[in-house]
Amino acid sequence: MVQSLFLNREGSTVKNKVLDFLIVHQEFDYSLKDVAKYSEVSYPALKQLKKDLLTSKWIVLTRTVGKAQMYKLNITNKKVSKFVEFFWSVVNEEIEGPKTSSYGSGNAMSISARNL
Repeated sequence: MVQSLFLNREGSTVKNKVLDFLIVHQEFDYSLKDVAKYSEVSYPALKQLKKDLLTSKWIVLTRTVGKAQMYKLNITNKKVSKFVEFFWSVVNEEIEGPKTSSYGSGNAMSISARNL
């Protein structure tokens, strides 16, 4: 499968793949099984990452459907909303190319999923 522009630039780690999927599809909630399937990560790796994402409030439990617990990106978290801005700036830069800035190197954003 073709990788997203974000994953091509920032790296195809488990966390990046999951965040990439959840950001692009943030209007819906998903079971862990669906997140693993659509982000193309293993279910055991996602279960382990889920603990960290819940603890740091990157995702929230929205509801339970049968035995499945449904999760969604926590866009009310300030850190998450800043990362979403970064995500879209990376995507836009990859589409439009680097912009020149009168403020120096143009490297204003230094946050990435690798540092989270």
